[in-house]
Amino acid sequence: MPYADLSDLCFIWLKRFLKHDFHELFSDFLTPKEEQIVVNPYAVADGRGDQSPVKYRERMTMAFAESRRALKPDGIACVVLAHKGTDAWESLLASIIDAGFVVTASWPIDTEKQGRERAHDSAALQTSVHLVVRPRENLDCSVRTDDIGDWRDVLRDLPPRIKTYMKRMASEGVSGADAIFACLGPALEIFSRYSRVEKPNGDVVTLREYMEKIWETVSREALSMLFEDAETQGFEEDARVTAIWLWTLASEPVSASSTYEAEELDDEEEKKPSKPKGGFTLDSDTANRIAQSLGANIRDLSDIIEVKGDKSRLKSVRERAEKLLKKHDQAEKRASRKKKGTDQPGLFDEWELQKIEKPTQDDTHIEYVSGKSVLDRLHQAMLLFAMGRTAMLRKFLAEDGAGNDDRFWKLAQALNALYPQNAEERRWLEGVQAYKKSLGL
Repeated sequence: MPYADLSDLCFIWLKRFLKHDFHELFSDFLTPKEEQIVVNPYAVADGRGDQSPVKYRERMTMAFAESRRALKPDGIACVVLAHKGTDAWESLLASIIDAGFVVTASWPIDTEKQGRERAHDSAALQTSVHLVVRPRENLDCSVRTDDIGDWRDVLRDLPPRIKTYMKRMASEGVSGADAIFACLGPALEIFSRYSRVEKPNGDVVTLREYMEKIWETVSREALSMLFEDAETQGFEEDARVTAIWLWTLASEPVSASSTYEAEELDDEEEKKPSKPKGGFTLDSDTANRIAQSLGANIRDLSDIIEVKGDKSRLKSVRERAEKLLKKHDQAEKRASRKKKGTDQPGLFDEWELQKIEKPTQDDTHIEYVSGKSVLDRLHQAMLLFAMGRTAMLRKFLAEDGAGNDDRFWKLAQALNALYPQNAEERRWLEGVQAYKKSLGL
């Protein structure tokens, strides 16, 4: 909610007591809204003037320029932002740079309540990122405009800076979305020290283009940390995107909020197939950034990701069962239920996933074709464990060769550390990993 609207609550009460003594201050019916620097697509219709993203950036640049004018040449300023939208960050950072500031440092500080409503089922920041900025000025206090940076030098300096900073934040327990945006400080220090950055052909590099490089570098470094310096290019796109997706949602290195736990499949859910079946949700902007930073197109990952408007959801393993495993009697059971006028079955029959590790010897009802990717094969193994298909799981890992791939166990280890502690996926992963030693793999 815009601060001006929020302040109306205090304004109307203060007006009751102080309007006689401070008539001019309380002459308006409510607080003025036209000059506030916000993005409000309904502002014109509400009579509040132009509050578009373009106007926001223009006004923020003016505000920061005035701050720089009032600041001593050797002074510092601190800017605080707790927003996860990349567009919001881009607008703010562009305003800071255009106003003549250099970003010299950043650090996330815990300011947000973890159990707040806003943090439910999202990658909302647990922290506020504090940016330290300094004037980029000449001796006469005018903004320097003759510092031209070489794009090749900027790209050379960016990876080692991100790597150093990521390791530092990991040691401090900072991860996920907090780590991504905290990296903007050291990354922008490289970029904002110049009045502009040019490519060899003379084209000016935009901040948007540079931020895409930041995302790419952060994602690559995060993958390197998650897979313990394994060759990350050896994993397919679906595995890399899944790992970074879960890492982005995580508020701690090993666990995340229980709000990400997959929902239990019940009768009511079977009657409403359109209802989300658990999974892990991000805003579509962040999801697209993750995919693009890894060289993938989110639209090509429909097997693991569902996109609906401004939300994108990483599907739960349970939800993928119908594609990864087949039942011989599935069609017969569906036909039988149709004749009785009952609802269609869900992804699993009631007997299949009532309890984890429920033993059964009836392997004839399940068949599978080994998945094309490492992630598919890992999910197949997790589902077999969850259904209690011990014999099939052993065969899948040892005889079919899924467990002979070192990438399989590397991915299992990485995802086990990223799934929330109380998520069923994590229990299933631990069950699959327990077979590694017993099978001599």
